[in-house]
Amino acid sequence: MSGFKKITMGGLLRETTSRFPENDALVCPEFGVRESYAEFLISCTRVARGFLAIGVKKGDHVSVWATNVPQWIHLQFGLGMIGAVLVTVNTNYKSHELEYILNQSDSTTLVHIEGYRDTSFSRIVEEVIPEAEGAGVGNIRSVSLPSLRNVIYIRNGKKNDRTFCFEDVVRLGGAVSDEELRDRELSIDTDDVVNMQYTSGTTGFPKGVMLTHRNVINNAGMVGDVMGMTEDDRLLIQVPLFHCFGCVMSSLNCVYHGSTMVVLESFDPLKALEFIEKEKCTAINGVPTMFIAIMSHSEFKKFDLSSLRTGIMAGAPCPEEAMKNVMAGMHCPEITIAYGQTESSPVMTMTRRDDPVDLRVSTVGRLLDGIEGTVVDPETGEVLPPDTQGEIVTKSPCVMKGYYKMPEATEAAIDKEGWLHTGDLGTVDKSGYFWITGRIKDMIIRGGENIYPREIEEFLHKHPKVKDVYVVGIPDEKYGEQILASVELEDGEEAAEGEFEKFCTGKIARHKIPKYWEFNAPIPLTASGKVQKFKLAEQFLERKGK
Repeated sequence: MSGFKKITMGGLLRETTSRFPENDALVCPEFGVRESYAEFLISCTRVARGFLAIGVKKGDHVSVWATNVPQWIHLQFGLGMIGAVLVTVNTNYKSHELEYILNQSDSTTLVHIEGYRDTSFSRIVEEVIPEAEGAGVGNIRSVSLPSLRNVIYIRNGKKNDRTFCFEDVVRLGGAVSDEELRDRELSIDTDDVVNMQYTSGTTGFPKGVMLTHRNVINNAGMVGDVMGMTEDDRLLIQVPLFHCFGCVMSSLNCVYHGSTMVVLESFDPLKALEFIEKEKCTAINGVPTMFIAIMSHSEFKKFDLSSLRTGIMAGAPCPEEAMKNVMAGMHCPEITIAYGQTESSPVMTMTRRDDPVDLRVSTVGRLLDGIEGTVVDPETGEVLPPDTQGEIVTKSPCVMKGYYKMPEATEAAIDKEGWLHTGDLGTVDKSGYFWITGRIKDMIIRGGENIYPREIEEFLHKHPKVKDVYVVGIPDEKYGEQILASVELEDGEEAAEGEFEKFCTGKIARHKIPKYWEFNAPIPLTASGKVQKFKLAEQFLERKGK
């Protein structure tokens, strides 16, 4: 990739389609969808027209709460064509989190599916937005969500006559002229925000990371270049589209390079094996637990995976044995490791396809072309010499525009010289390879999901029996980390784990509910009275004999 592209989402899709119109673009076997780039462009354009027809303006925020359904990717590009901002909503979220995101993002529109696993999104929408029932186009007036005007239901075979449907929106788009769509497209700048991802914050409140066309398109291009992606590649997308891993490193990566998106609605190791064989996938992205689940499946050896060549493992440290098994047993000799964060769109560093195994598992690779990065003293900001631990910082056209409506948090993250402070501790060697050694910020990473203890602590403080609570990460072989909540109860109160789990269920995402609980355990303090969270974890492990 030479230099940074100055192109919008719509422009990129049209450019790729002009080069590879007959190539498979989107394949969703579970939904019977198989679209060439020419057909995919038509689908995305119909969505663009539909959302223009219902009054979505340039810069409007549209929240999408769905698994990896075909409409998610049509929305990604269709909304990009009209200058709207796709706000990604985690499918594990519950009512408390949905209401916060719709409110904080000032979303004018919510698009959702029926539900996921044991959670009915429709029921939660009825609870959070009772005004949506039977409301037509632009008619919603919600006291708690003043910006919201539309709720749109993606049927996918399920009926819901009380809600305005996705098909209705597409149908209304038939009245929008070519000129109207073209005028909207021409009004979009590459530095306009196109995607907003919510990342939990140390303040306890998730922050909306504003990513521009230029941010995500160029990051996707660089990531795919390192993977060696071309129009001949077929990438299995099994990671959630609501994360940058899905919508930048996977779907946008494919569209940038003219590759094929083979999409799983949600991760399933057996379906992954079936799709790789049937669709002859050449690439696969996932967190380490996904690769381990695929390789340990009882039917693993029955499938022909010889078409595989490359992919990305990211989101958590990769065990060396797992990396070796993926390279040999899954026929992925060119598998790479990527590191970054949502605020950098997301990738900063990657290992290269020809790096030796020890570098692929012990480091997070080298900087991508055009990305600056170094290690600084967290206190002084002074650049440190090689092999000296400090905070990893980065600067590039991939750094976010900022946090939505949080100028102080933006200022704290991006300094006056434009360096994004990651909050991760690490070192860089003389060859430019980065190591991650720890975190300055108070964060837990469980199975690739970033979890900020403060958010869970503030939620648990709502329980009437809680006097104080501290949430920390506990090492875990399968997920990397699990969550421990150490609860100090109000005087005279007693509690059990089940009581607190029940309090959390349905209100916060399943992956944020602590696995371990302890009540009235001694709290280790520093001389100045600050809680030593690392000691809290150590003491818990000692007591449990782990």
